[in-house]
Amino acid sequence: MQKKERYQKVIDWFQKEMPIAETELNYSNPYELLVAVILSAQCTDKRVNQITPELFKRFSRPELMAEVDSAEVFDYIRSCSYPNNKAKHLVGMAKMLVNDFNGIVPDDVQELQKLPGVGRKTANVIASVVYEKPAFAVDTHVFRVSARIGLTTNSKTPLDTEKQLMKYFPAELVPLAHHWLILHGRYICLARSPKCGKCGLKDCCRFYEKNLKNESKAGAAR
Repeated sequence: MQKKERYQKVIDWFQKEMPIAETELNYSNPYELLVAVILSAQCTDKRVNQITPELFKRFSRPELMAEVDSAEVFDYIRSCSYPNNKAKHLVGMAKMLVNDFNGIVPDDVQELQKLPGVGRKTANVIASVVYEKPAFAVDTHVFRVSARIGLTTNSKTPLDTEKQLMKYFPAELVPLAHHWLILHGRYICLARSPKCGKCGLKDCCRFYEKNLKNESKAGAAR
């Protein structure tokens, strides 16, 4: 199967089965999403959503977070992974947001990466989710799923995966496709035990073709 054909089959299936796909992080404005995404690094969205209500209640604006020591922020996020570093990043982010960006979350990926705690993946999430720009955030789910299906080839880094996905997904679908692959990886294409029996992408999945389809044929032959 040619790569363009594979992409089209994937797009057609997701557009039918998952026409609406959104982040599972709870937020009400760009600043809150930025905070939540920083907290979500190596932490589940479920845990982040348990932390953020009280955090957002106390620090409803970046100006409020910029005024405190990271120790105070730590008290609100202690149950997430790496709370010390994340508390420092959040306060640093808030200060820069206030001092350099007038409290407004920038829409440019390069500008976003100037903020403490914001790497390329986080910047792409904000640009894509908030501003609907064609920026493809690559997390572990996207990296794994795109490689298994065959959307990417011999990708060694998230940036390489991002470039390959951006080449074939139409720009207007990138914000949606980002969530398609994340949610598929979170609930179907699991890291250790992918639920191939429940997957609607078997007909265009290289992983299934190479591993499970041949096993099924061998079993039938016995």
